[in-house]
Amino acid sequence: MKQLHRKDLFSWSVFNEERNIDFHGTLWVRESGNVMIDPMPMSEHDRNHLEKLGGAAHLLITNSDHVRDSQNLVESTGAQCWGPVAEKGSFPVSCDEWLGEGDQPLPGLRVFAMDGSKTPGELAFLLENTTLITGDLIRAHEGGRLCMLPEAKLQDRHAAITSVKRMASLKDIETVLPGDGWPVFSKGAEALKQIVDRL
Repeated sequence: MKQLHRKDLFSWSVFNEERNIDFHGTLWVRESGNVMIDPMPMSEHDRNHLEKLGGAAHLLITNSDHVRDSQNLVESTGAQCWGPVAEKGSFPVSCDEWLGEGDQPLPGLRVFAMDGSKTPGELAFLLENTTLITGDLIRAHEGGRLCMLPEAKLQDRHAAITSVKRMASLKDIETVLPGDGWPVFSKGAEALKQIVDRL
């Protein structure tokens, strides 16, 4: 896995040929139990690295299109699985707990529900007020520039724009780690605002 902008954050990726971008899983290393978010399949090297870092106690999924390799990793690590409460009735994998707007399942982690995306109640996670981890709605198809999910895939464009504007109003965001596409490691709030300015 690749270390990110903080010593407690790691990422591993799989290139998606259809969209010509990387899809990412994120690992937050914590003394009281590591957290995986939207995990991609792991190579043997990445699995060994995960074990050296202490495995995983929690696995968070932003939406049903980002289940990815969650089931296998829950089985291999014993992690507790958390999914979006708005998809509780139809989610494709079993979850131990469900998350929605305003939840704080772990110290330092705040949950936002993003309306209007491909799936109901897609989640975004704000880590210690400065690092935003997103699923589908906020992404980056080119380096240094965030964008919104293409309009054809949105359930409700107005609601989606409102969700992005709300994230852009959070002034302390320094880093944005999209599940799909390039990370933005600095001036994250400004990059979010630029999405809104282009809409």
